[in-house]
Amino acid sequence: MVDVLLGLQWGDEGKGKIVDYFAGKYDIIARFQGGPNAGHTLYVNNQKVVLHTIPSGVFHGNTLNLIGNGVVLDPVTFRKECQTVAALGIDLKKNLFIAEKTHIIVPTHRALDKASELAKGHEKIGSTLKGIGPAYMDKTGRNGLRVGDVLHPDFEVLYGKLKAKHLQLLANYDFTEDITEWEKDFFEAVAFLREMNIVSGEYWLNNHLKAGKKVLAEGAQGSMLDVDFGTYPFVTSSNTISAGVCTGLGIAPKWIREVIGVTKAYCTRVGSGAFPTELEDETGETLRQAGHEFGATTGRPRRCGWIDLVALDYTCMLSGVTQLVMTKSDVLDAFETVSACVAYEINGKQTKEMPFQINGLTIQPVLESFPGWSAPTAASRQYSALPGEMKNFLSFVESYLGVPVQYVSNGPGRDQILEK
Repeated sequence: MVDVLLGLQWGDEGKGKIVDYFAGKYDIIARFQGGPNAGHTLYVNNQKVVLHTIPSGVFHGNTLNLIGNGVVLDPVTFRKECQTVAALGIDLKKNLFIAEKTHIIVPTHRALDKASELAKGHEKIGSTLKGIGPAYMDKTGRNGLRVGDVLHPDFEVLYGKLKAKHLQLLANYDFTEDITEWEKDFFEAVAFLREMNIVSGEYWLNNHLKAGKKVLAEGAQGSMLDVDFGTYPFVTSSNTISAGVCTGLGIAPKWIREVIGVTKAYCTRVGSGAFPTELEDETGETLRQAGHEFGATTGRPRRCGWIDLVALDYTCMLSGVTQLVMTKSDVLDAFETVSACVAYEINGKQTKEMPFQINGLTIQPVLESFPGWSAPTAASRQYSALPGEMKNFLSFVESYLGVPVQYVSNGPGRDQILEK
């Protein structure tokens, strides 16, 4: 069977820690979408580690890890990440596998990303400029290079054809970028990639499933950034909801069992796009500082606001979420009152449904407020020990969504997860 674990908001829900927590219960952890703009923060032996492409189960000795074909892989970022992990004593030759159909980010993808974002001006998406969008465009445009291609004797010829196409596009933007150093690093990283375990991901995974192995499919960016159902066009370039698991790994829907959704006790967003519950005031800044809300990959300050139950209900519906994990609940310790958005008011009318296009709309969040608990919860080691006010807040969220909050994370440590 396959259980799915994904973020339900605009990303940064703390998925990496949660995957790490669950990893010991599974035989295989598989990333099914996204690129190196993901930043999954783990604490290993009290040392902070940020993973961008490697699945978050890599620090569990008996767990295998697969980078699936739905991912786009930057060989340069990947090599650096592997070196960081190897320095912690992990033998990636034993526990990391890469699907041969995984698409590759090449140096000119990064240049195209930069040129495209600059051309948008004030309408820019807020891209991390890592070449992810252009790599997915080449995938759907049937021009891309895949990990299996690095084993081809004429790989440099294939690369040259793609580069020539990209240079034409860059000329249309009237944009130039010196990629000499990028290319040098790229080909060194490709040589490193050739030495890794490159497999037919779909056969590899299905054979393990037929042998009775348990798999956890790990999402990267949040559900509200899904290319089809997110706040388009301010979205990522892949399907981040549970439907992306089947195409991103090459498995049939019959294998999927539980869908575990991760949400913060409040809400954050990085980059541009609508954010109905955003707090651009002292309360928002308090959330940012208390939650250390700065991007794990970029360092950018995250926009902060109260939990948005309209958006959460939407993403739970899209992915068929069966249980919830609420992270960073302890961040709310500092507030005398906490709030949750229960509806949107648009042009004087209330709705609990996600509009077709929320960008550009004036949305007034309808908030329901709850007494805070004004007590530290990070030291709690059992769900029953949490303050009554916090449990009332959690019960309201469960009731609204119709999905149980099965786990509560009350700090960054591996042991700071409470099961209900």
